[in-house]
Amino acid sequence: MLLLGLTSPPAAAQTEADSAETDVVPPKRELRAIWIATVANIDWPLQRNQTPTQYRRDYQKLLDVAQGAGINAVFVQIRPVSDAFYKSDLEPWSKYLTNQQGKAPADGQDPLPFLINEAHRRGMEFHAWFNPYRATMDSVRRTLAASHPLKRHPEWFIKYNGQYLYNPGMPEVREHITKVIMDVVRRYDIDAVHFDDYFYPYPEAGQTLHDEAAYRDYNPDSIPKLADWRRRNVDILIHDLHDSIQTAKRWVKFGISPFGVWMNKSKDFPEGSATRAGQPSYANLYADTRGWLQKGWIDYIVPQLYWSTNFRLCPYPVLVDWWAKNRFDRHLYIGHGMYRMLESTRSDTTWRNPRELPRQVRLNRSYNGEVAGSVFFSARSLVKNPLGTTDSLRRDLFLNPALVPTMPWKDAMPPAPVAQALLNRANAQITLTWQPGPAAPDGDLAAYYALYRFDADETVTPDDPRNIMALPRPAPGQAAVFVDTTAVPGQGYAYYITALDRLHNESRPVRLFTSGQLPMEVVQASAPPVAVATTQLPPAVEPEAATPSEAELVKIKVKEAEVKAKAKPKKKRGFFGRLFGGD
Repeated sequence: MLLLGLTSPPAAAQTEADSAETDVVPPKRELRAIWIATVANIDWPLQRNQTPTQYRRDYQKLLDVAQGAGINAVFVQIRPVSDAFYKSDLEPWSKYLTNQQGKAPADGQDPLPFLINEAHRRGMEFHAWFNPYRATMDSVRRTLAASHPLKRHPEWFIKYNGQYLYNPGMPEVREHITKVIMDVVRRYDIDAVHFDDYFYPYPEAGQTLHDEAAYRDYNPDSIPKLADWRRRNVDILIHDLHDSIQTAKRWVKFGISPFGVWMNKSKDFPEGSATRAGQPSYANLYADTRGWLQKGWIDYIVPQLYWSTNFRLCPYPVLVDWWAKNRFDRHLYIGHGMYRMLESTRSDTTWRNPRELPRQVRLNRSYNGEVAGSVFFSARSLVKNPLGTTDSLRRDLFLNPALVPTMPWKDAMPPAPVAQALLNRANAQITLTWQPGPAAPDGDLAAYYALYRFDADETVTPDDPRNIMALPRPAPGQAAVFVDTTAVPGQGYAYYITALDRLHNESRPVRLFTSGQLPMEVVQASAPPVAVATTQLPPAVEPEAATPSEAELVKIKVKEAEVKAKAKPKKKRGFFGRLFGGD
């Protein structure tokens, strides 16, 4: 992540930013994520010499805070400097984990499965964050492990601004980076591969990047301009990696978090944004992020818009609008500079306003799905709750759960509905159980479930996330159990249960409802007569019915008779009639 030093903002733009703070219905689908940076132990582990028990406990605490704030995805940096937070035969253990590069954890255990499982257990996606080209944070080589690629292949690297970097122009480098990442894709249950903004290095005054030999030796198309050749090198890596991921595991996403400005608008780049950024990614980092979106090489983009609504060189509203118009039907999430609210800076005093970050989230939502979510840098900032911002997320903006947006270009087929759903009511306690449905035609099974509850005095719509009670994620293939302890005795409720796959496609719901008129009820599920109005719903599929015992059948028939005897003629359809149709 690039931490920015900025100059003073104008005072006049405050009104425009305030106008973005309009009340909007919270979206049902929205990515809400944090970056967990491991380089220099920014976020986690808290120290380099922690025991495995300590760093696991701290990771769990971090995820608990994030879960409480409504976060549904974590971007965890597992390869900060050509090293590994997992067991690898290609690169050494990270010193940020064990305090010595190449040294394994004390218990000999690979921590990555634990990191992934803990995220999934809390209903969060796990995006494996790689820094592709950075090899060291300094120029000291004696502390590198013998297995570090710089020791094995020094010819692959360039020294620039006191660091060693991979040379992107060498085919062997691209092959190694792809091999490292695909090793993780194949061996671990990650949800996405994620890159940050470091491609070719940010230019530094008085520094020259010496890649002349690679330009001479690895330029088969004789590209005349060095800048175009460098962009081609990065293009090849992105294109080839996209294809490799899609072939290995079609459900694994590939996303990039670039510097927030692709290019400033000018006579040479009319497609650019109306900004005056000093380091646009296309020209300075040789990263054609807009082109990758246009060609479909990445699934999502998270531009780092760490500027406030009032910053005159790169105003937040201007850039959100530009990216929304240049996402080319791929997901756009915004990278927010939450850390800016912890700074004592005069460079952008708007960040001293506790309303600034909530205002940015509300502006994102005003684009009606064109901006599909937010990612906050970084986890440490979320924990510190700067200016009460984390509280604002927890109590207001992220109060209700949100499903992760779907990616129909990767998978548009939902899983089969749940099977054998049953409701058992004992006074105020309602227990719901169900079994996973069969595999969908594409082979996908349910990864987790959404449980909705409706009562008689609210508008019935499954598109309102306020109806979501829980997002249970039982062990694969296992039955699910949910106990609703908030039901009011004597009150009727309707429940929808839907299944969701790894890419968050949602099945047809099954329904369960209780009249609340009897102290004890046992109810089997049935399919609703019409599809739920969500973005990715298939034709109706009848779920497998439960087979109750003879004793249960007797109880059900007795209760039905009691309810029917008490029933009175109705001139209008009641609550459940409005919900499910019929009389």
